[in-house]
Amino acid sequence: MANKIRLDIVTPDRMVYSEDVNMVIARATDGDLGILPGHAPLIAGLEIWPLRIMNDEGEQQLSLCGGFIEVRPQKITVLASCAELPEEIDVKRAEAARERAESRLKASSDIDVHRAEVALKRAMMRLRVAEKK
Repeated sequence: MANKIRLDIVTPDRMVYSEDVNMVIARATDGDLGILPGHAPLIAGLEIWPLRIMNDEGEQQLSLCGGFIEVRPQKITVLASCAELPEEIDVKRAEAARERAESRLKASSDIDVHRAEVALKRAMMRLRVAEKK
């Protein structure tokens, strides 16, 4: 167990993931973090970006819509507004969301540009994770 660290990923709706893993790579607001067992404690904000999980079977990615990460020497907790495993991603819905966001950004200056950019980033990240499954 010494070479493992517990990873819990929680959204407002559910516990998305709870397993012992070898390593986690996350995109924090100030750069990428590689987290191994025994890592120094930290708390950081997370970007909209795939969370990479390494375990004995290889690497798995999970779509993460931002949030926060708390790291302790033997446990990582991710609190996210949304998170999905690759097999849970509805690719058609993600493609439609990407197309909507792209068309909103091209269409008019009357839109909330930041909101459309965030929607586009989330859709692109979901598609990226879905294609890795």
